[in-house]
Amino acid sequence: MMTESHDVQSLSDVDIHVYEAVASQTVEHGSAELDALVRATDLDEDDVRESLATLIEHGHVVPKGEGYALGRHTFEVEY
Repeated sequence: MMTESHDVQSLSDVDIHVYEAVASQTVEHGSAELDALVRATDLDEDDVRESLATLIEHGHVVPKGEGYALGRHTFEVEY
């Protein structure tokens, strides 16, 4: 269930790191697959999954096919 809040300040450093990886992969490939996110973030798969669940709950990331893409957002990420 997506919450109404899209406050990026409520995200942990890990969540922001995973979000940035999703953004980078989405720009390059149209979506981000889990294995690519694990490699890009250098985090354990369980940590990436947990972060993705948080990002999806807040609407920052959405499932897309076999991967993930950016949800609606009102901020920019530089990478």
